[in-house]
Amino acid sequence: MKPSLNNVRLRDKMLLLYFLAVFLPILATNIIFYTRVTDNVKNQRIQDINLTLTQIKNEFTRELQDTLEISSEFYTDHMLYEIIETSYPHPAQYITAYDSYLRRILHSGSAVYNTVEGITVYSDNPTLLYSGGISLIDDAVKKEPWYEQIMSAEQTQPLIIRHGENNQQGKMSVIRKMDYYYSQNEYTKLLKVDVRMSTIRQILGNRQLQGNVYLLNGSGEIEYTTDPHVNVSKGAVSYADIELPDEYLEFQTPSFMTNHLNSWTIAAAISKDVVLYEVRQSRNFIITLTCLNFLLPTIVLIWISRSMNVRLIRILKHMKRVKNQHYDTINDSETTDEIGQLTYEFNRMTLQLKSLINDVYVADIQKKNLEIERKEAQLNALQSQINPHFLFNTLETIRMRSLMKEEEETSKIIHNLAKILRNSLVWKRDMVTLREEVEFIHCFLEIQRYRFGDRINYEVKIHPEDKDRLIPKMSIVTFVENAALHGIEPVKHGGTIKVNVQVIDDLMYCTIMDNGAGMPTEQVNRINAYMSKDEDMGERIGIQNVIYRMKLYYGANFKFTIESEPGIGTYVSIIIPVDP
Repeated sequence: MKPSLNNVRLRDKMLLLYFLAVFLPILATNIIFYTRVTDNVKNQRIQDINLTLTQIKNEFTRELQDTLEISSEFYTDHMLYEIIETSYPHPAQYITAYDSYLRRILHSGSAVYNTVEGITVYSDNPTLLYSGGISLIDDAVKKEPWYEQIMSAEQTQPLIIRHGENNQQGKMSVIRKMDYYYSQNEYTKLLKVDVRMSTIRQILGNRQLQGNVYLLNGSGEIEYTTDPHVNVSKGAVSYADIELPDEYLEFQTPSFMTNHLNSWTIAAAISKDVVLYEVRQSRNFIITLTCLNFLLPTIVLIWISRSMNVRLIRILKHMKRVKNQHYDTINDSETTDEIGQLTYEFNRMTLQLKSLINDVYVADIQKKNLEIERKEAQLNALQSQINPHFLFNTLETIRMRSLMKEEEETSKIIHNLAKILRNSLVWKRDMVTLREEVEFIHCFLEIQRYRFGDRINYEVKIHPEDKDRLIPKMSIVTFVENAALHGIEPVKHGGTIKVNVQVIDDLMYCTIMDNGAGMPTEQVNRINAYMSKDEDMGERIGIQNVIYRMKLYYGANFKFTIESEPGIGTYVSIIIPVDP
């Protein structure tokens, strides 16, 4: 037994409606709203943090790339190699060479110093004066960790190394061997370009990121951090050894390369309170809004239910009586609210319904029956034709005499003509198979070829499995006849008629196409207008007759289109359901 509320009082239904349509939807909506807001704000905050980390990564990469580009420029500077490799008999000669070129590129006033902190060229050429950016590779330099690292490296690529003095590794430099020109390698030469650490600290100390930032090298060691509890000044500290509190969220950028030998990762640790601060700020607002959403609908629903309870029950009782074919009106004083209008419309509808059932419905049935009978009479009139046996006998006699005189071509044409006349004048059935219709088309076109010779050609395509499909008699040959007589015949050089019939998805598509004389636009529009006209029986001939018969058989399922252009030809498309 299906659950029913018919025995429940209207007031209880209103209460149920309140819980199902007001209370539960508002509660569910606000819960979903709070959840979605929380997720969206959290995701947005996480996205902002990731974007900030990406910005930090891009700025850090750009800073190192600028330093690497300056290092590459010095690395390939031929004049610099020539000055450093030259042995100077007298210091004055070196000073002259230094002033002519090195002072301009190594002095702190140079344009390259805007993006780096310092540039130093190390050499073991004893004839140089070591000052102004030129330093001697002495024992102190050779003891530097970065010297051992760069000299032991097999590649000639630059290395980004953190170093410093007095056990305070507060500098970061791009260091590389200067061995670009093989002909100028008599002395050992090193190039050290110092990164601007003030800029690195400013980049990693991004104020938009309210947490600790860590710069990690390819080995996962912290090269720099804003975390005051982590001291990396005396050496690298493994990031894996850092224990973050549970209330912190961890973020990391994908590993990225600044050159072929150094890879980096930017990591950040941010408190959950910072990430979820905005979510918690909106909690009280959502709770207050939920209470207001409950209060106002509750008051309105109680007020409306008390106003409509009695009159709705009365209307419901009368509607049930109408269901049992008791068309009684409601006796009630007129009111102007919606329920009063509903009562008035109910009374009017009941009276009209009773009148329609008793009068209009019966009259409409009679009218439809008369229309059906009229259409059947018209269809029978189309099919009522004279059966002239004497004409067929005469044609058969002529054909036999032609055979006796060995005039086989004439006999064949007479035979085709007899078939055409028999199909046209003897109308025993209105539906024929595609095979019979195609045979009729061949007979007609062979007669036309007999008349016009090679001026007329034709092609008929039909799938063998569709030959037993039924179609209205002479529904295709009429258009073929029109193409031959009005399309091909007026053209001196003749033309071709193509007929194609195929069935796709329970629809039969018939196309008749010729490249003959064509028709003007006015005539094409007149033929297309036959689809919307229903003229008297005696006024229809040829194509118009076929279109009318198709409309009788198939109604709105019959589709007809004709396109033509003078001097180009005519295209006819017919779409009908298969086997109606």
